[in-house]
Amino acid sequence: MPELILASTSRYRRALLERLELPFTAVAPEVSEAYQEGELPADRAARLALAKAQALAARHPQALVIGSDQVAAHGEQILDKPGNAERCRAQLHAASGARVRFHTGCALLGAGGAVRLVHLDTTTVVFRELSEPEIARYVEAERPFDCAGGFRAEGLGIALFERIESTDPTALIGLPLIWLAAALRRAGCAVP
Repeated sequence: MPELILASTSRYRRALLERLELPFTAVAPEVSEAYQEGELPADRAARLALAKAQALAARHPQALVIGSDQVAAHGEQILDKPGNAERCRAQLHAASGARVRFHTGCALLGAGGAVRLVHLDTTTVVFRELSEPEIARYVEAERPFDCAGGFRAEGLGIALFERIESTDPTALIGLPLIWLAAALRRAGCAVP
Protein backbone atom coordinates (compact mmCIF):
# COMPACT_ATOMS: atom_id res chain seq x y z
CA MET A 1 0.00 0.00 0.00
CA PRO A 2 1.35 3.47 -0.80
CA GLU A 3 1.96 5.96 1.98
CA LEU A 4 -1.33 7.52 3.15
CA ILE A 5 -1.37 11.22 4.05
CA LEU A 6 -4.24 13.21 5.55
CA ALA A 7 -3.92 16.83 4.41
CA SER A 8 -5.27 18.25 7.65
CA THR A 9 -4.38 19.29 11.17
CA SER A 10 -7.96 18.70 12.38
CA ARG A 11 -8.10 16.42 15.40
CA TYR A 12 -11.64 15.46 14.37
CA ARG A 13 -10.61 14.31 10.89
CA ARG A 14 -7.61 12.48 12.32
CA ALA A 15 -9.84 10.62 14.82
CA LEU A 16 -12.28 9.71 12.05
CA LEU A 17 -9.57 8.37 9.74
CA GLU A 18 -8.15 6.29 12.61
CA ARG A 19 -11.41 4.29 12.52
CA LEU A 20 -10.29 2.71 9.23
CA GLU A 21 -7.21 1.28 10.99
CA LEU A 22 -4.80 2.21 8.21
CA PRO A 23 -1.41 3.76 8.94
CA PHE A 24 -1.34 7.41 7.91
CA THR A 25 0.41 10.70 8.56
CA ALA A 26 -1.43 13.99 9.12
CA VAL A 27 0.29 16.98 7.51
CA ALA A 28 -0.78 20.63 7.34
CA PRO A 29 -1.64 21.39 3.70
CA GLU A 30 -0.82 25.13 3.99
CA VAL A 31 -3.63 26.20 1.65
CA SER A 32 -5.37 29.57 1.84
CA GLU A 33 -8.99 29.18 2.90
CA ALA A 34 -9.93 32.69 1.77
CA TYR A 35 -13.41 33.14 0.35
CA GLN A 36 -13.81 33.72 -3.36
CA GLU A 37 -16.38 36.31 -4.34
CA GLY A 38 -19.71 34.74 -5.30
CA GLU A 39 -18.62 31.20 -4.42
CA LEU A 40 -21.41 28.94 -3.18
CA PRO A 41 -20.81 27.02 0.08
CA ALA A 42 -20.81 23.60 -1.63
CA ASP A 43 -18.37 24.83 -4.29
CA ARG A 44 -16.07 26.24 -1.62
CA ALA A 45 -15.99 22.92 0.28
CA ALA A 46 -15.17 20.97 -2.90
CA ARG A 47 -12.53 23.50 -4.04
CA LEU A 48 -10.73 23.53 -0.70
CA ALA A 49 -10.79 19.73 -0.30
CA LEU A 50 -9.19 19.34 -3.71
CA ALA A 51 -6.68 22.17 -3.13
CA LYS A 52 -5.54 20.61 0.16
CA ALA A 53 -5.03 17.21 -1.46
CA GLN A 54 -3.25 18.77 -4.47
CA ALA A 55 -0.87 20.74 -2.25
CA LEU A 56 0.47 17.60 -0.59
CA ALA A 57 0.19 15.31 -3.64
CA ALA A 58 2.59 17.67 -5.43
CA ARG A 59 5.14 17.16 -2.63
CA HIS A 60 4.45 13.41 -2.22
CA PRO A 61 3.54 12.15 -5.72
CA GLN A 62 3.68 8.43 -4.87
CA ALA A 63 1.51 8.77 -1.77
CA LEU A 64 -2.27 8.69 -1.52
CA VAL A 65 -3.40 12.05 -0.17
CA ILE A 66 -6.76 12.80 1.43
CA GLY A 67 -8.02 16.38 1.44
CA SER A 68 -11.24 17.45 3.11
CA ASP A 69 -13.05 20.65 3.96
CA GLN A 70 -16.44 21.53 5.38
CA VAL A 71 -18.61 24.60 4.93
CA ALA A 72 -21.73 25.11 7.02
CA ALA A 73 -24.46 27.39 5.70
CA HIS A 74 -27.72 28.72 7.10
CA GLY A 75 -29.38 30.03 3.97
CA GLU A 76 -26.79 32.36 2.43
CA GLN A 77 -24.93 32.85 5.71
CA ILE A 78 -21.70 30.87 6.17
CA LEU A 79 -21.26 29.52 9.71
CA ASP A 80 -17.53 29.40 10.34
CA LYS A 81 -15.85 28.10 13.45
CA PRO A 82 -17.09 30.58 16.06
CA GLY A 83 -13.81 30.96 17.92
CA ASN A 84 -15.40 32.21 21.15
CA ALA A 85 -18.49 31.84 23.34
CA GLU A 86 -20.24 35.00 22.14
CA ARG A 87 -20.07 34.07 18.45
CA CYS A 88 -20.99 30.47 19.27
CA ARG A 89 -24.15 31.57 21.11
CA ALA A 90 -25.04 33.89 18.21
CA GLN A 91 -24.66 31.08 15.64
CA LEU A 92 -26.79 28.71 17.68
CA HIS A 93 -29.43 31.41 18.20
CA ALA A 94 -29.58 31.95 14.41
CA ALA A 95 -29.81 28.17 13.82
CA SER A 96 -32.60 27.68 16.38
CA GLY A 97 -35.62 26.10 14.64
CA ALA A 98 -33.83 26.19 11.28
CA ARG A 99 -32.20 23.88 8.75
CA VAL A 100 -28.43 24.20 8.40
CA ARG A 101 -26.56 22.48 5.56
CA PHE A 102 -23.07 21.09 6.00
CA HIS A 103 -21.17 20.63 2.74
CA THR A 104 -18.19 18.30 3.19
CA GLY A 105 -15.79 17.94 0.30
CA CYS A 106 -13.32 15.08 0.15
CA ALA A 107 -10.61 14.27 -2.39
CA LEU A 108 -8.26 11.32 -2.75
CA LEU A 109 -5.27 11.96 -5.02
CA GLY A 110 -1.96 10.36 -5.72
CA ALA A 111 -0.15 7.22 -6.73
CA GLY A 112 1.74 9.14 -9.38
CA GLY A 113 -1.42 10.75 -10.74
CA ALA A 114 -3.27 7.45 -11.19
CA VAL A 115 -5.83 8.31 -8.50
CA ARG A 116 -8.13 11.35 -8.64
CA LEU A 117 -11.41 10.84 -6.79
CA VAL A 118 -13.53 13.74 -5.53
CA HIS A 119 -16.78 13.72 -3.55
CA LEU A 120 -19.19 16.21 -1.99
CA ASP A 121 -21.54 15.21 0.82
CA THR A 122 -24.37 17.47 2.01
CA THR A 123 -25.85 16.84 5.43
CA THR A 124 -28.84 18.80 6.70
CA VAL A 125 -29.19 19.42 10.42
CA VAL A 126 -32.64 20.45 11.61
CA PHE A 127 -32.31 22.32 14.89
CA ARG A 128 -35.09 22.28 17.43
CA GLU A 129 -36.23 25.61 18.93
CA LEU A 130 -33.52 26.53 21.41
CA SER A 131 -34.00 28.84 24.39
CA GLU A 132 -31.28 31.28 25.43
CA PRO A 133 -30.63 29.33 28.69
CA GLU A 134 -30.29 26.06 26.71
CA ILE A 135 -27.82 27.68 24.32
CA ALA A 136 -25.83 29.19 27.20
CA ARG A 137 -25.71 25.87 29.10
CA TYR A 138 -24.62 23.99 25.99
CA VAL A 139 -21.88 26.47 25.07
CA GLU A 140 -20.55 26.50 28.63
CA ALA A 141 -20.57 22.70 28.87
CA GLU A 142 -18.99 21.79 25.51
CA ARG A 143 -17.16 24.97 24.35
CA PRO A 144 -17.31 23.96 20.65
CA PHE A 145 -15.46 27.04 19.41
CA ASP A 146 -13.39 25.09 16.86
CA CYS A 147 -16.41 23.49 15.13
CA ALA A 148 -18.27 24.84 12.11
CA GLY A 149 -21.79 25.70 13.24
CA GLY A 150 -20.78 25.91 16.88
CA PHE A 151 -21.64 22.39 18.06
CA ARG A 152 -20.28 18.85 18.26
CA ALA A 153 -22.76 16.31 16.93
CA GLU A 154 -20.59 13.52 18.31
CA GLY A 155 -21.00 15.01 21.80
CA LEU A 156 -23.64 16.90 23.74
CA GLY A 157 -24.53 18.91 20.62
CA ILE A 158 -26.75 16.03 19.46
CA ALA A 159 -29.32 17.25 22.02
CA LEU A 160 -29.79 20.46 19.98
CA PHE A 161 -31.39 18.75 16.98
CA GLU A 162 -34.75 17.51 15.80
CA ARG A 163 -33.05 15.35 13.20
CA ILE A 164 -30.09 14.90 10.89
CA GLU A 165 -30.64 14.13 7.21
CA SER A 166 -27.56 12.36 5.91
CA THR A 167 -26.25 9.48 3.86
CA ASP A 168 -23.01 9.43 5.87
CA PRO A 169 -23.09 10.55 9.52
CA THR A 170 -19.29 10.92 9.66
CA ALA A 171 -19.45 13.67 7.03
CA LEU A 172 -21.07 15.96 9.59
CA ILE A 173 -18.00 15.56 11.80
CA GLY A 174 -15.72 16.41 8.88
CA LEU A 175 -14.71 13.33 6.86
CA PRO A 176 -17.19 11.15 4.91
CA LEU A 177 -15.86 7.72 5.81
CA ILE A 178 -18.36 5.68 3.81
CA TRP A 179 -17.25 7.37 0.59
CA LEU A 180 -13.60 7.48 1.64
CA ALA A 181 -13.47 3.75 2.47
CA ALA A 182 -14.84 2.98 -1.01
CA ALA A 183 -12.38 5.41 -2.63
CA LEU A 184 -9.45 3.84 -0.78
CA ARG A 185 -10.58 0.37 -1.92
CA ARG A 186 -10.70 1.65 -5.52
CA ALA A 187 -7.14 2.91 -5.03
CA GLY A 188 -6.00 -0.58 -3.94
CA CYS A 189 -6.12 -0.30 -0.14
CA ALA A 190 -7.50 -3.13 1.97
CA VAL A 191 -10.40 -1.53 3.87
CA PRO A 192 -11.16 -3.38 6.09
